[in-house]
Amino acid sequence: MRSKNKIRIIDLKTSNIQKEISKLRSREAIPPEVDKTVRRIIKDVDTSGDKALLDYTLKLDGAELTQNTLQITPREVKEAYNRVSKKQVSALKFAKRRIEKFERAVMKSMTRITTKEKGVKINRRIIPVKSVGCYVPGGKATYPSSLLMTAIPAKIAGVERIVVTSPPTKEGAIPPLLLVAADICGVDEFYKVGGAQAVAALAYGTESVKPVDKVVGPGNIYVTAAKLTVSQVVDIDLPAGPSELLVMADASADAGFVARDMVSQAEHGYDSVCGLVTDSPDLSQKVTNLLSSYIKAVERKDIVSDSLNKNGFIALCKDLDQMVEFANLFAPEHLEIMVTNPRSAADRITSAGLVLLGPYSPSAASDYCTGTNHVLPTGGYARTRSGLSSLDFVKRMDIVECSKTGLDKLRRPAALLASSEGLVNHASALKERFRDDAV
Repeated sequence: MRSKNKIRIIDLKTSNIQKEISKLRSREAIPPEVDKTVRRIIKDVDTSGDKALLDYTLKLDGAELTQNTLQITPREVKEAYNRVSKKQVSALKFAKRRIEKFERAVMKSMTRITTKEKGVKINRRIIPVKSVGCYVPGGKATYPSSLLMTAIPAKIAGVERIVVTSPPTKEGAIPPLLLVAADICGVDEFYKVGGAQAVAALAYGTESVKPVDKVVGPGNIYVTAAKLTVSQVVDIDLPAGPSELLVMADASADAGFVARDMVSQAEHGYDSVCGLVTDSPDLSQKVTNLLSSYIKAVERKDIVSDSLNKNGFIALCKDLDQMVEFANLFAPEHLEIMVTNPRSAADRITSAGLVLLGPYSPSAASDYCTGTNHVLPTGGYARTRSGLSSLDFVKRMDIVECSKTGLDKLRRPAALLASSEGLVNHASALKERFRDDAV
């Protein structure tokens, strides 16, 4: 058993990597009691609309709202600017410009595709989703960065209607910095509602909230469960779990950088997963000592300490090859690479939500201002999923146009394949267009 403020050490030189990873972090199903509660809330919102939203906001957030105060007004936005500093507004605009620049480059890569050969022409159009709901966590903390990360890619993709929901304070207000961020991003509607009830409103609609086509954004387990449930009627981004950081480092890494980055990630929450994978016993010892020292003095000490003691780890490998193997199997949300040749190592990484190279690319920077998105796959989903981007707010539509000559070149193999599948009427539909032609 580990003592207090003692991080878990795993010797992968003598262990099975996959088994050790399954102990460190596994995809757990939504607990039955959470699922039951969420389904009840969703049903109530679907049935009772605004009344259910107001009742749950009072019960769960302690805020007494009315139908008239559910939506943020222009006056509230104007007042919010008076309650934040010019430096804060400047920082938001700086981050916004960085995200916009990167997302515009992403969209530019999605050019219209056209192929034309022997009477068959195919055009691929990129069409934005019409409406999106962005969930922004709230309550005790304020996350304007999450609003930027969800609303800006949607805006760049061309989404016509962007709606934001976030839980209000007990006074029935939304933190002013969040309102300023929404205004800067050009959000169309903002509602003071959080939790599963907000997701239900976005999916099914109420008297005040018109439904959207897609729901995105991070949240707690109730929000995640709600998104999974309503995914039957609206699209969602991905199930978000506890935040994760894996640092892959060798003897050349600065132990202070590694330890500080692990502490910074741990403060996200008690269930954050933070680990170091290294082939250097000396670095492992230095990081262990620094973590023990930092935990005693850092702010948010209880969260950091509980997170690192419960979910923190150091994995000792025999060499870089084994470090890379571990990283790809673990498929972390954030992967920092601090080795002698980080670019070469990164070329071998196939599963990570975001890769950060070298000692001066900390996840703390990517959470805000590098221009990349911080809504990333967790829980191993990086093996098959990517982080949120403007691509998640568009759909592809192919347009096919055949001339008679073009179809003539396709109809015989197409009819043969259709008949082979027992779909003889497909074959007849092809033959019909040439019924007057000589055989």
